[in-house]
Amino acid sequence: MKKEQKSKQSFLERLSLAATAWMGTPQSLVVHTVLFTAIFLLYLFNVSFDQILLVLTTAVSLEAIYLSLFIQMTVNRTTKSLENVQEDVEDIQEDVEDIQEDFEDIQEDVEGLEENVEEISNEFDKFSDKSDLQLNNRSNTSSLKTVESQLSQIAKELTALRSDLNLIKNDKSKSSWLGKLKPNKK
Repeated sequence: MKKEQKSKQSFLERLSLAATAWMGTPQSLVVHTVLFTAIFLLYLFNVSFDQILLVLTTAVSLEAIYLSLFIQMTVNRTTKSLENVQEDVEDIQEDVEDIQEDFEDIQEDVEGLEENVEEISNEFDKFSDKSDLQLNNRSNTSSLKTVESQLSQIAKELTALRSDLNLIKNDKSKSSWLGKLKPNKK
């Protein structure tokens, strides 16, 4: 993906990225120190001090102008990138909300199943008095109780998941610091 981005960038964009990245390096410090020292050494070759200062001031001014332009280009690119990240965060928040809605639907279904199991269990309890169904009832009741306990466990896990989703949702809404980084449009 980085190669695609590089091929889409113009020469000036690549130059601005390279210049701003290089300016903060130790190599840049060494090069600038050598250049400034070399300019002052021109005094030893009978160049007047006024001419040295004129050339140095002009060079430093031009460098500052270009660096500020390159830095502004980098800031603009970063701002655009942050806008894309903010859109992604908003999409993720929407997805979390959708998942929470789906989770609530599943929880309602589980609660309905628990009620059905309880009703079936009560019906089997009514028939437990009959002698010919007594053996089947015990095994069915045992099976139903097992199913009921499993459904109860699922309901507990769903409740825990709901609280986790709420925490995630709350954390995402608290981290809306990206919205504060949007540039003011004039």
